[in-house]
Amino acid sequence: MEDKIKLYGMRENNLKNVDLVLPKNKIIVFTGLSGSGKSSVVFDTIARESKRQMTKDFSSYERRHMKLYKRPDLDRVENLSPAIVVKQSLISSNSRSDIASYMDIGPMIRLLYSRIAKLRIKEASDFSKYSSFGTCPNCDGNGLEIDVDINKLVDFDKSLADYAVRFAPLSPSQWQGRWMMTCGLFDPDLAIKDYKKEDQDLFLYGPEGGGVVLAPFHTKNGDHKSWWDGLIPRFERLYVKRDISNLRSVSKDEVLSFCSYKKCKACLGTGLNKKVLEAKIEGKNIAEVYNLELDDLLKFLKSIKGEYAEKICQQIIPIVEQLIDIGLGYLSLSRQVSSLSGGEGQRLKIASKLGSSLNNMCYIFDEPSAGLHPLEVSKINSIFRKLKENFNTVMIVEHNQDIIKEADLLVELGPYSGKDGGEIVFEGKFEDMKDTATSKALKEKEEIKISDKKFDEFYEISNITSNNLKNISIKIPKNSFTGICGVSGSGKSSLIGEFYKKYNQALFIDQKEIGKSKRSNLATYMGMMDKIREVFAKENNVDKGLFSFNSKGACPICKGKGFIEPDVAYSDPIKIICEACKGDKYSSEAKSYKYKGLSIVDVLDMTAKEARNIFDSKMIEDRLDLLEELGLSYLCLGQTTNTLSGGELQRLKLASSLRNQGEIYIFDEPTRGLHPLDIDNLLKLLNSLVENKNTVIVIEHEPKLLLQLDWILELGPDAGKNGGKLIYQGYLRHFIDAESKTTKYLKDYLNR
Repeated sequence: MEDKIKLYGMRENNLKNVDLVLPKNKIIVFTGLSGSGKSSVVFDTIARESKRQMTKDFSSYERRHMKLYKRPDLDRVENLSPAIVVKQSLISSNSRSDIASYMDIGPMIRLLYSRIAKLRIKEASDFSKYSSFGTCPNCDGNGLEIDVDINKLVDFDKSLADYAVRFAPLSPSQWQGRWMMTCGLFDPDLAIKDYKKEDQDLFLYGPEGGGVVLAPFHTKNGDHKSWWDGLIPRFERLYVKRDISNLRSVSKDEVLSFCSYKKCKACLGTGLNKKVLEAKIEGKNIAEVYNLELDDLLKFLKSIKGEYAEKICQQIIPIVEQLIDIGLGYLSLSRQVSSLSGGEGQRLKIASKLGSSLNNMCYIFDEPSAGLHPLEVSKINSIFRKLKENFNTVMIVEHNQDIIKEADLLVELGPYSGKDGGEIVFEGKFEDMKDTATSKALKEKEEIKISDKKFDEFYEISNITSNNLKNISIKIPKNSFTGICGVSGSGKSSLIGEFYKKYNQALFIDQKEIGKSKRSNLATYMGMMDKIREVFAKENNVDKGLFSFNSKGACPICKGKGFIEPDVAYSDPIKIICEACKGDKYSSEAKSYKYKGLSIVDVLDMTAKEARNIFDSKMIEDRLDLLEELGLSYLCLGQTTNTLSGGELQRLKLASSLRNQGEIYIFDEPTRGLHPLDIDNLLKLLNSLVENKNTVIVIEHEPKLLLQLDWILELGPDAGKNGGKLIYQGYLRHFIDAESKTTKYLKDYLNR
């Protein structure tokens, strides 16, 4: 009997009581418009139920320390496999600092050096800049000699209450800043320049001779002592003399902006002490090995001889080969994961899952083509095939045609989005798909934009050498639609980073997610919820707080959450719809007030399209028109942002900074997560920005968008040290006749 995953009565989010039977040990691709229900099936139902069942068999003690999952809304599920999920989100900067640690290669490299390096150091941990032995005593392992710039840190003309301390974590907006104002040592309302000299010295440098002084207003009966060591000592202790690349509350760049710094002369920026750097293998110290591109690292590891050393290298080599096979051979072990582009981060996460010898698993990927040059997608497809050959099931949420064609089974959700989606509109092979949104979009013939625009005003930057850029100079026309393309690692992000440094008035819209609070909804994010509350309050002559479920309007039973969570020790999380408000979060009093016969709940249940003619407010109408332009008018005003798909979140983020003139807009892969039909809506929006006298710059791989540009730059020809050259810059109409990796794909795309 064939083993199949069987799902009955799926109702998560917009799913309409869907049944689905999926074969195991196959590649299954889910597609459809943004908001059609793909993520609701794959992530909110299959992945969540798999994880819920996997964790429920742990002991009560163990489950207390684990993330627990509530049962998804469905009738029945059979034959689920354990799920391994690779999401589209960027790798967080505080997860692990560099590729060596993220891929667990670092410990083995340190072990190798401790065993065979000349000038032996016995302990592997001593080769780390985080160890007491290995760290450089001159820079405390930072690799930088850092001096605090007191005039950057403090505005002497201001008082503590007026934010004299410019560094946010030590300002009145944070607890440490509030503590300074209430500790009894300093006058919070007096300008720092007007302090007596002894008070100013105490504030800046701490007590004379070092040490600490007790704060009189924060010392209770002698058993609770709070102390002050000086602003500069505190800033250095908390934010400088530690691993500033891995701070949670503030970025490394923010810390360094209040300092003067240079590469540490003792360790040459490695963070390691002299003895560690003198230990070498094949003439290279451990820092030099960390800085090798992975292609060169592989050669280095294969050149090492000796039975014991070769055993260690054989544990490292397969991981490095996986990274190279997936197209990341131009990266180094020392590369910070927080600095990776979306496509690089996605592939790194995929590679981190491939070392397992487990099989009969279900690997779930969220748009793995995101951030990849079209010619790199084949490398991802080879990984899917390998996973399948090892008796695993591969499920992919994707819009890319080259991945869709790879599917053994293609499932399309739709027919449309939101309330009009949530159904299965196709199951089968790609070649049999017809009369669906995806089939129509993929079969539509594309044409290159032929524009006779001429430009004579440019934004220019010259002689750029950051990272792998090879002393290039570029110009971007004003009031143009300009694209920057090239393979991953070719230097696109480095280039746009340098452009943004010079033209820092530009609006930069990157791939980072917007806040996904359970209490944040579409109306609040679009900035119209307060106006809606005002309209209801004025109509009924009551306090507008009654129309907020975070304030006076909250249901008194569930406190505005819409559900009750019984606190049962060691049990799975259980959410019960609140019987008092029926899940709508508002009190009976709040719902009793009407506007044009509608309650606040009625309005929030409306789609943006339905609400367009309800309010006599130009501000609300403009916001709703913008949602229409973005192709998001099917969303309900009260839909929480944590239930939106990746494509919806990306477009919603664009909405927060549009409608201006004379601006520079920089978009980092704006088509990421979008269905081809959604890209059409995005193109209308970006072109309208250009028509409104703005300059639009996109970092992009998507051929559908590239073919609609005015001006284009390609970097390459390859990645890392083999990239960083300007292959082409100029009009799109001439680009298509050039020879490059991107034009090759564009020609194939036009002739499909």
